[in-house]
Amino acid sequence: DYGWDTAGLSADPETFRAYRETELIHARWAMLGALGCIVPETLDATNNVPWFKAGATIFSDGGLNYLGNESLIHAQSILAVLGCQVVLMGLIESYRVSGGPLGEGLDALHPGEQFDPLGLADDPDTFAELKVKEIKNGRLAMFAMFGYYFQALVTREGPYANWQQHVADPFVANAGKYMATAYCDYDPLAPASICA
Repeated sequence: DYGWDTAGLSADPETFRAYRETELIHARWAMLGALGCIVPETLDATNNVPWFKAGATIFSDGGLNYLGNESLIHAQSILAVLGCQVVLMGLIESYRVSGGPLGEGLDALHPGEQFDPLGLADDPDTFAELKVKEIKNGRLAMFAMFGYYFQALVTREGPYANWQQHVADPFVANAGKYMATAYCDYDPLAPASICA
């Protein structure tokens, strides 16, 4: 971003362009994912299911209801969901890469025109600032997702439930509470004196 590249990843301009594109796409998905991990757990309509258990509800009796509402999306077949996901994501990605009929020759990462209905890219200075904000927030969201993964492994609860416990009693519900048990759960050679 600002000349700091000790690993030399930007030495080849083509490789750097590909890395930048990959980072931005991952950042956008991480921002959506970070929100998507919290929302199902906060909604009573979904029975406050944590994000890592939400997908398994498709195998329960009655299938999976999107946002707890049967009339929105009522999925009962994992193969149908997978097929729809592959087709829709394939179409979206091919449309993004090739430009599609809404704009030939547009930037694949920041296309603008019809993809910018609010006109956020009209002012070049504001647009440059928004690009920097997007990548910074995306990097933060990637780290948040990384934290969500380990938090789910260690506490077996979602981020919202952990936050509620921590706010209720911050001196008890913190990382120290889970250190010994997490170590014992995942290390088969853990000493019995600690894990007993």
